Amino acid sequence: MTTTTFYVDPARETPRLQPLKAWRHMKKLIANKEDTEQVFQIIEALNGKSAYRDFEKFIATPAGQAEFAKRTYLPPILDNHAPLHDLPEGSVGRTYVEFMEREGLSAAGLVAESEKRPGVLRAHDDDLLWYGNRLRDTHDMYHILTGYGRDALDEATLLGFTHSQHGGLGISFICFMGGRQIAKRAPKEADIPAVIKEGRRNGKLARRLIEQDIEALLPRPLDEVREELNIKPPVAYYRAHEVMRAHGLDPYSGGL
Repeated sequence: MTTTTFYVDPARETPRLQPLKAWRHMKKLIANKEDTEQVFQIIEALNGKSAYRDFEKFIATPAGQAEFAKRTYLPPILDNHAPLHDLPEGSVGRTYVEFMEREGLSAAGLVAESEKRPGVLRAHDDDLLWYGNRLRDTHDMYHILTGYGRDALDEATLLGFTHSQHGGLGISFICFMGGRQIAKRAPKEADIPAVIKEGRRNGKLARRLIEQDIEALLPRPLDEVREELNIKPPVAYYRAHEVMRAHGLDPYSGGL
């Protein structure tokens, strides 16, 4: 396999661990789970060299090298909704666009949120920044491919899946705290710890989603893609939702 050369600015410093900063921003995120900026702050405060190690893992694979060579910028593709609506029902792209419109989201919106502050990652225009952008720009596609929605439990569990695929103490911390907060309010029978554990396990079992050609996946049947990527159905997650509804709780109401 040919070694791919990549550039990381030598002036880029390894972010130091800042647990107190992470805790301050975690309290803000607990108060408002929609405050995406706090997620970026927590990740920066705790992730250290994990992004660099993950990028090295990505670039060491033929699939990662192929995506790096193309350097496709996904937001304009994902925010061009008309062609995605023309795709067959049940396809990755059609499911994605319906999800984004239903939730009032856009790829450009996530870009804007991440760029509200420079941050350590954004301080240097190098290939590690490109990889960080790709991780950001594929986040909502992870929702589609894994089957997790956007309630509090979904986001926490998806972060467990993401941590298993990419590492990063910040991501793991958000996942843990999210699950802990939800478990305080959810019925015990929902077994929130089992839901989080399942998300982490499914992330380990699945092929690395970051290495996939996202544009090529868009017209393909979602069920077929999930099987190919070994993405297991989130059984414990579905059961937890059933338990919540049986107790008169709507997981999407913001009450969890």
